[in-house]
Amino acid sequence: MDEPRNTRRFDIPLHRLDVPLPHLLPFAIGTFDTIGALSRANFPHRHTFYEIVYVTGGHGAHVLDSAQRPLEPPQLCVIAPGQVHHWESAVDLTGHVVLFNEDFLLSRTQDVAALRALSAGPGHAPGNQSGPIEALLGDMESEYRALQSGYQQLLRASLHILILRALRTCSHADGRATRNRATGAAADFTRLVALPGGTRRSVESYAQELGISPGHLQALVRQATGLTPGVLIRRQRTLEAKRLLMSTELTVRQVAALVGVEDPAYFCRFFRRETGMSPGEFRADAGGNHHDPRVQSIAACPDST
Repeated sequence: MDEPRNTRRFDIPLHRLDVPLPHLLPFAIGTFDTIGALSRANFPHRHTFYEIVYVTGGHGAHVLDSAQRPLEPPQLCVIAPGQVHHWESAVDLTGHVVLFNEDFLLSRTQDVAALRALSAGPGHAPGNQSGPIEALLGDMESEYRALQSGYQQLLRASLHILILRALRTCSHADGRATRNRATGAAADFTRLVALPGGTRRSVESYAQELGISPGHLQALVRQATGLTPGVLIRRQRTLEAKRLLMSTELTVRQVAALVGVEDPAYFCRFFRRETGMSPGEFRADAGGNHHDPRVQSIAACPDST
């Protein structure tokens, strides 16, 4: 994992996967120590890649999109691209860390959907999957380091098994729901919406990218989720706005523009309608200590309804 890319002072740091030679795959596995200090980062940041963490020891908490869970090893955490997370007051972290880009999955929409479901919370206990998961991770790390013939295919197959075993550890991720086309289309759509700039695009542009009509996309997403693509974009816009308010010092105009709303006043009305509070109230309620007093206050935005 490389150093965070931070082009502006107010950005949430973005980590990209930088795999050292002799490995040429968009994949890495190791311990917190071998992956490096950024695997324990205590500041809010996001990735361009997936991260699966199996914590076997340590104290503190994991925070994912403002949801916090105290560490109670063994514990499994999945972080999807675009999510903001960090380790809070974490000491003596031990366990396995798996990092991979989506193209390593070879377009397995079932695995993408499963990972998105698993990343809905900051972590959960592996239960009776603890032994098999730990053994599987040990085998994967050995294969990764041995570089024997066919290790790439074995790692991909093992990652698929790891995802399936992870699905068994939490009730909110039902593997059976990932086997039909509707869920696959919904997974592709939500993945694209979650990418940087995703909330600034239209439903029509997503349908064109996925090679289906807007009406068909509407039907598939509604069948899989019970919601329309427009609702999912609105929810993602709200989530992204919350991330920026909590983790940066951006003004309301800057936050609005980044989530695809050109009018700051409309953004304030939108945010209040979605969350029940203004952007300024949300930032204050979330701690407020990320805001630089030299920057125009976000609380000053026109948020009248």
